[in-house]
Amino acid sequence: MPCRPAISSHSLGRAWANHNIESKLDEAARYGFDIELFYEDLEYLAKSLPGPILSDKLIQAASIVRSLCDERTISVVCLQPFMHYEGLRDRRRHAEKVEDFKFWMRLAHILRTSIISIPSTCLSAEEVSGDIDLIVEDMCELADLAASQRLEIAYESLAWGTHIDTWEQCWEVVERVNRPNFGICLDTFNMAARVYGDPAAPSRKNQHAEEAMRQSLDRLVTRIDISKIKYVQVVDAEYLAEPLVEGHPFYDSHQPARMSWSRNCRLFYGEQDRGAYLPVKAILEAILVQLGFEGWVSAELFNKSLTDEQSSVPREHAQRAAKSWQHIVADFSLDALPKTAVNSIPAVAAQGSLPRAQL
Repeated sequence: MPCRPAISSHSLGRAWANHNIESKLDEAARYGFDIELFYEDLEYLAKSLPGPILSDKLIQAASIVRSLCDERTISVVCLQPFMHYEGLRDRRRHAEKVEDFKFWMRLAHILRTSIISIPSTCLSAEEVSGDIDLIVEDMCELADLAASQRLEIAYESLAWGTHIDTWEQCWEVVERVNRPNFGICLDTFNMAARVYGDPAAPSRKNQHAEEAMRQSLDRLVTRIDISKIKYVQVVDAEYLAEPLVEGHPFYDSHQPARMSWSRNCRLFYGEQDRGAYLPVKAILEAILVQLGFEGWVSAELFNKSLTDEQSSVPREHAQRAAKSWQHIVADFSLDALPKTAVNSIPAVAAQGSLPRAQL
């Protein structure tokens, strides 16, 4: 299929900041976006339903979300994020996570999505092993379970992952798992934040950042099998006025700087007026033009602005995402926006307190 715009549901406002899924789906539909369903949204909806058993309420919530999406002609790209799974040293915890995944598969079927997304774990090295053989074995187990239910897995490297923090490491796992239904999610922020950007550095960049990014993209075009790209996530990030070190408002001694940066400062593609500076255009050039990817191109924004409880937050972020998608369409000569008739979209940002984002 040609490129289709999508957005993560949490990128239209956080559920815990009183932004409900129905209002966010209204705005997604208004601007022609399909949805990555963030588990947080499903869980908050479930908790609002009557009854004592959360699993039953989650199943009911998934049915409600599916109906809401049907009413708005929205496809569910994936259910995400299934976190902290691979390489667990405590194999009892591993077995519990496998059972959790089986339940997620039930939810995926109700939502009529074929993809469950798994980010690389950022648990401590005491909790998770970096043994690549164990990681691959764990992923094979889930891939085979998913295949039995006609489902797919998209694996993604987080820039602060404990052992898997680059697309190359993620791709090695995908290659070694070697299952038709096990592929990769390429995230422009996580790719650039690891290779190019460093929010704690005086320059907010790694040494030799431009050359390192160029070489990484050269490898990407050479190595990646396009059929294994399940979908693409596109966002940028803010160039901070001061390095993200102790004393910075976003500093958290319990988090890597890149994680704190991600939680508070991601921006949509094309928002240079808000401080975006990562080489996202070059990354998209490699993925969309050189590799020729066609499929969902999704905005996965985390930002402090999503925690503002004002009712305008979903509309404002949908407007910004739509404007960003127009930039992508223009920059890469994609087909015209499907399902949307956006003409002049104001770029308005809501401000708020620090988010409690999971990724």
